[in-house]
Amino acid sequence: MDRKSVEGGGGAGGGALAVPAWAAKPIKLGAPLSTAYLYGWDAERGIRLAVEEINAAGGVKVGGEMRPFEVEVIDTRDLEPGVPVDDAIKAVEKLILQHKVDFLVGGPVRSEAALAVLDLLSRYKKVSIVSTGVLSPAYHKTIAKNYDKYKYAFRISNEIVNIIVNEIMAVFKKLRNDFGLERVYIMVQDVAHARKSGEVVEKFLKKAGFTVLGHDVYPTGNTDFAPGLLKARKGDAQILFIFMDMPETAILLKQWKNFRMKCVPFGFMSAAEQPGFWKASNGNCEYTIVDVINGGNAPAEITPWTMKFVNAYKKRWGLEPEGYGTSSSYMAVYALKDAIERAGTLDPDAVVKALETIDLMGVYGRIRFDPKSHQVIPSTDPDKGAISGFFQWQDGKRVVFWPKAGAMGTLKLPPWMKE
Repeated sequence: MDRKSVEGGGGAGGGALAVPAWAAKPIKLGAPLSTAYLYGWDAERGIRLAVEEINAAGGVKVGGEMRPFEVEVIDTRDLEPGVPVDDAIKAVEKLILQHKVDFLVGGPVRSEAALAVLDLLSRYKKVSIVSTGVLSPAYHKTIAKNYDKYKYAFRISNEIVNIIVNEIMAVFKKLRNDFGLERVYIMVQDVAHARKSGEVVEKFLKKAGFTVLGHDVYPTGNTDFAPGLLKARKGDAQILFIFMDMPETAILLKQWKNFRMKCVPFGFMSAAEQPGFWKASNGNCEYTIVDVINGGNAPAEITPWTMKFVNAYKKRWGLEPEGYGTSSSYMAVYALKDAIERAGTLDPDAVVKALETIDLMGVYGRIRFDPKSHQVIPSTDPDKGAISGFFQWQDGKRVVFWPKAGAMGTLKLPPWMKE
């Protein structure tokens, strides 16, 4: 489950893609990311893969000249506990002033840091495409409210709390329609986004007619979930809703399986998103349902590009796409290439206009931005917008089942639920 060296590459695909020798000045991309965390390193890998592919195919056409992309990654540390927002601001300013980057892709990952950086983007007229983290709707609402000032900022991911909750509710309703499951026990991590999401999901569940049996909050690093699981068993829970981004979810699922709980685990679990989680959890994650936010972060057949991306990522890094920032970060680079080529210049105002009119079929569907809020337009239909992805662990594989577009299999219940 540990991060492999991004710089080292390797894996099944060997080293980096071969690129031509360049005489033209590179277009510098700054990637401010919390690189010690999944949603930082998977984004970096997605960005580097896209850059290598684009450069190997000839680069970016700017006017009449072909120019390569170059990536400068800086660790914002904004996901680390206790690290102040100011550190992320300084990291982004360093990319702009010292490294002289032309554009920004990736992060910052933490919502508060990304919001704080908006003023820097305005001051230096730097186009930025956020592709990982930043769950707060305040980001695109701030852009829409102050368009003239913050027009340089875009978000190419569906990872916003309100979109996430709506899609989670769609899967809850599928579980009810397909299997008659209605009794839910909620277990969340004691961090702001998880607590808030748990509260919102509980509210929506009750409104939709589900029965919420209990709602537990666990400190980060907790290693014993038995008391909550036993309460869930006593209430005859049928769905165990989990919202956690700590690796200890492997312990939770081990206890769930050992207790032969007659409920299916479902939710947002960063550790369970990763292809190595089956091995890390000794297979105890089987039947767990995971929200991986953007399509293409697990094998799926959404568009012709989806499996091409999945296979290229696996060849380059030695494993399948890892988490919710992977496919969106990859697409951020391609969206920028498309906009630069249509603008015919690196001028930020021209690139903003080009991004506002982008219509690009990508890894997880049609990429278009709302022209005022600069939020990617979501949909459950890849011909209409960017779709998300939910998978279930089945026999060692992450099997995407929702939305229907791109599904690779169907939902299954643990066999002991039928006993």
